[in-house]
Amino acid sequence: MKSPVVKRSIVVAGHKTSVSLEEAFWNGMKEISGLRDMTLSELVGEIDSNRQQGNLSSAIRLFVLDYFRTRAIAASSDPKPQG
Repeated sequence: MKSPVVKRSIVVAGHKTSVSLEEAFWNGMKEISGLRDMTLSELVGEIDSNRQQGNLSSAIRLFVLDYFRTRAIAASSDPKPQG
């Protein structure tokens, strides 16, 4: 059985590194970088520079989760038009 986690190489701050992520997190990261008009490398560099602890793959997962959780909360608190 194929593992849902895929190891990918990416250049961060001028050095090559690898991250192991599930496809959903990779796709989420691509969506976020597109919305922010930045490259994946730039986004991963930002995540890497802001992480408090743990490995980079975990930091990416937490970042993507927090991004979409925050978006969902904002969407659910928007006032609905009365009609």
